Amino acid sequence: MTTAFMKANPTIKVENTLVAYEALHDKIVAAAPAGTYDVVLMDCIWPAEFAKKHVVADISDKVKALSGLSGIFPGAIQTAQYEGKYYGMPWLLDTKYLFYNTEMLQKAGIKPEQLATWDGVKSAAQALKAKNIVKYPLIGSWAQAEAVVCDYAALVGAFGGSFLDAAGKPAFTSGGGLQALQFMRDLISSGLANPASAESIEDDVVKTFSQGNAAIALNWTFMYGQANDPKASKVAGKVGMLRTPAGPGGKAPGVNGASALAITSGSQHQDAAWEYVKYLTSQSVQDKFATSSLPIWKASYDEPAVQKAGTPAVVSVAKNPAAGHDSSAAGAELQRGLAAVAGRHPEGAAGPPGPGRRRPDRSRPCLHGFELNRRWAARWLRLRRPPVPRNVPGWFVRESHGSPRPC
Repeated sequence: MTTAFMKANPTIKVENTLVAYEALHDKIVAAAPAGTYDVVLMDCIWPAEFAKKHVVADISDKVKALSGLSGIFPGAIQTAQYEGKYYGMPWLLDTKYLFYNTEMLQKAGIKPEQLATWDGVKSAAQALKAKNIVKYPLIGSWAQAEAVVCDYAALVGAFGGSFLDAAGKPAFTSGGGLQALQFMRDLISSGLANPASAESIEDDVVKTFSQGNAAIALNWTFMYGQANDPKASKVAGKVGMLRTPAGPGGKAPGVNGASALAITSGSQHQDAAWEYVKYLTSQSVQDKFATSSLPIWKASYDEPAVQKAGTPAVVSVAKNPAAGHDSSAAGAELQRGLAAVAGRHPEGAAGPPGPGRRRPDRSRPCLHGFELNRRWAARWLRLRRPPVPRNVPGWFVRESHGSPRPC
């Protein structure tokens, strides 16, 4: 991918710097004053902080000048937005989905359509338990980490709640926020959800589900590939996938786990950096790597090559968001709140959105040609291989005029 870009743009040289995800946030913030990096991978929970601290540049004019911007999924483009401005371009898509064991549901006489609502999920779990098909029908990633926040965010929205009120004050301690928490508690106290949920992160959910010890679970897209891996899963070939369920009022918000490519404010090569960002986020390039990560462009999902590479079952769900399915609503609210908190930290300090965020074993890609394809696909859909070190890229962009200039 990077090699192809440099071949097409011989006056620009790109150098990749790999950083473990857990250290990425602090690395970007610490390097910002010196302009060490030109392009950085920005997680969807960082734009508010990075914008307020001027870590990344406002590239609204560049983004708005692109043709066909409406062809990007709303949940993807909003990943790079904060207070109406663009601080990057979406690059990687990831969303929470509801996974289910097709064989277990069939034995219990449950149709997948029943799982379209949280009430239906609860009824299905009761039937599965009553018929002794599985001891704990549900498993959640509800450990005291990012994991529980993501699942809770989906439930808060489904129950009509909000994290913040109009004044920016916490609003999740009553109404839909409280109902969501009660729903989670009731699932555990009634024996419908595994008590281990309170200590589980996303990888634990995959393991429990793959061993046949759960019939229903929320998780990121990568679970489909891992649970269908016959070398690591006892339920391979028996995995179904749906959008996150709706609550009593019909709302079914998802959880946006996407990332964006941003240009640092201190970059001395912003025009060259923008050419690189445009290339990586273009539909033609993203379509070539659909095995690794699903494209941000709506039209891509009608391409036969993308449907085949991205696994038909996943693509069919990803391409048809349900009515009212807003994958970034909760994230937007949280960013407004986190920005206020980040503003109370010293300039350049690592605020709450960063190091505490834990997403174990979900590798971010590196940009070394097909290395991206092999490593990211192993987490997602098709390739079958053990986990690899979690490294992510930072980029130096050099403009070559005769000889390369130092970054």
